Amino acid sequence: MTSLTSVSEDTAASAASTVYASSNASAPGPLNRKRVVIVGTVAAVLIAGAGAVAWSYGGDVPRGTHMLGVDLGGLSRSDAERLLTDAVEGRTGEPVQIDLDGELLTVPPADLALTLDIDRSVGRAMRGNPVPFGVRTVDPVVELDEAKLAGLLRREVDPRQITLKKPGIAYAGRTPKPTYPAAGRNLDPALAAAEVRRAWPLGETALVPLVDRTPITGSEQVDALIHELAEPAVAAPVTVRVGAKSFTLAPAAIAAGLVFRSDDDGRLTPTIDGKRLHAAAEQAFATVEKAPRDARVKLSKGKPTIVAGTPGDMVDLGALGTALLDVLGKPAPREVAAVLVERQPDLTAAGVKTLGIKEKVSAFTTYFTGGASSPRSQNIMTIARAVDGALVRPGETFSLNGHTGERNYAAGYKDAPVIVGGKLEPGVGGGASQFTTTLFNAAYYAGLEDVEHKPHSFYFSRYPAVIESTIFYPTLDLKFKNTTPYGIFIDTSYTSGSVTVRMFSTKVYDSVKTVRGPRRNVTSPPTVHREPGPKCIESSGLPGFTQDAWRVIRKDGEEVVREKFSWRYDPEPRFVCGGEEP
Repeated sequence: MTSLTSVSEDTAASAASTVYASSNASAPGPLNRKRVVIVGTVAAVLIAGAGAVAWSYGGDVPRGTHMLGVDLGGLSRSDAERLLTDAVEGRTGEPVQIDLDGELLTVPPADLALTLDIDRSVGRAMRGNPVPFGVRTVDPVVELDEAKLAGLLRREVDPRQITLKKPGIAYAGRTPKPTYPAAGRNLDPALAAAEVRRAWPLGETALVPLVDRTPITGSEQVDALIHELAEPAVAAPVTVRVGAKSFTLAPAAIAAGLVFRSDDDGRLTPTIDGKRLHAAAEQAFATVEKAPRDARVKLSKGKPTIVAGTPGDMVDLGALGTALLDVLGKPAPREVAAVLVERQPDLTAAGVKTLGIKEKVSAFTTYFTGGASSPRSQNIMTIARAVDGALVRPGETFSLNGHTGERNYAAGYKDAPVIVGGKLEPGVGGGASQFTTTLFNAAYYAGLEDVEHKPHSFYFSRYPAVIESTIFYPTLDLKFKNTTPYGIFIDTSYTSGSVTVRMFSTKVYDSVKTVRGPRRNVTSPPTVHREPGPKCIESSGLPGFTQDAWRVIRKDGEEVVREKFSWRYDPEPRFVCGGEEP
């Protein structure tokens, strides 16, 4: 800029010298006087122009440049950066205020990765032409994670105010069913981002209204997707070749894996959900795959040791999905190639080591009759095997129903007595509640948080009063939460007359004990005659009562928890099969 000013001044000086020489070159006359006046005027214009150019380009930022209400014109870059920083420093440290369709939100800038880039803002101000007689406003460079902003706005907006109807296609069996779109009010993420960038550095509230929008995918395009892809996709199977092996994806599996997803703008896109496809055709995939095995804990001479996991070879579901989309719209026969990729176990030996499973923290045993061959005993052993080796990570909630699934004939359970409607009747899985009580007590004495349990309606002497639990899929569950900073390893074992649950972790508490209050409100059992038959199971009856129990937990020599449990047991009737009421 300095060199430009020097050249302009030299040019003006040269012109002035020419004027002086011309005025003395010959005797004065009318023509010469005109020449003197004209040349003098040109010289004056050149001198004034040079001064204007020098004024307009003084400093690094052109004159007349304003940013965020700050006049940066004529300043050097460093001075402009310093002035802009001082002017906005108090505002850019404050949360951004967003008026979301009438609802005011206050959001910390860090939540949106929202920053004002001073260096790039001044660099932008330095570009462009000067404005000698006005104001040139330049927008600053405001960094913003637009995806985070859009996500926040969609979480906060009242969904009832979003009236735009997204398109969709979903299978009912093997028949694709359309959902046709409709225009309506919706967020406009691009407009919202622009408004936040404008308002925040000024300390103003960003106004983000809902606007009328039309879904990108229209009804005709939905019909075209059904006709050209959704219907032919499930019209025939697809052969998947993996090297020398192959397996078949049945139409039902394809219907489970082919999904049509609509984004927030109403753009409908077909894709293959690899997890859903794999789950729907798990047995077919298993013919070519070797699943990875997680690292695990096992007991060696009564102490937990870590067994390393092993990697597996699994079909690359992403590549398979792309290949499938290329052929699903075509007629049979259809075939695609797939490849196996090595997959590491989800839980490695290093991951298990961080759980700190090193010692026994609780154990509980209950006893039963009937021997190992009775159906009830068999059910106890079956559910014990299903839970053996389970890991409960810190902060995780264990659900017995969730872990075992439905306890039915297919899972190996047999008919044995269960309580149904206050009566003992044969039912699949009878006896599972004895294991449930054993597991509940092991978690209880490990100091874990009781999330969900329900004692039996009748008292059974084989269980500790109050501190016991029944289970019935899916309505009654046993849940406990690992509130310690260490993992919990569950070991189960059984004999022909007992079942034991032990938990291993790092000891957190000095002791966990139970203090019981006396039984009260004791009631005698009635006699109930039932119709003879396979559903009638006789019993001698037991009294009902109410009792309280307290779990007392001590840590570092002090009592840290005293938790009350209370339960009212109904009297178990003396059931008699046949006969009449006395």
